Amino acid sequence: VQLQASGGGSVQAGDSRRLSCVASGRAFNHYTVAWFRQAPGKEREFAAASSYGVGTTYYAESMKGRFIISRDNTKNTVYLQMNNLQPEDTAVYYCAAASFLNDNYVYTERYYNFWGQGTQVTVSS
Repeated sequence: VQLQASGGGSVQAGDSRRLSCVASGRAFNHYTVAWFRQAPGKEREFAAASSYGVGTTYYAESMKGRFIISRDNTKNTVYLQMNNLQPEDTAVYYCAAASFLNDNYVYTERYYNFWGQGTQVTVSS
């Protein structure tokens, strides 16, 4: 599967932004899809995931209540709605996918074997 992330840009603190990750191929509902992010000078970190099948959602603690991940399997698309953005949310955001990924592993990037190219989100104060 190939992933295409989009929706990044420059925003002000407190603004919202929605990222999209569109996947090619079939059986999209067989894939757990996650968003990771990498801030300048930092390691890539988990943000949110939507599991295959029923689409159970998972969030990093720092993003709970502000970020919402959702998916539309009819459009092969996963969204990340980001609200009340802060300068510390500035990062390149990547979507990633893995088929039939055990929910215990959704937080760990090495289990994802398909990655999008990343989209930059810059939040200014």
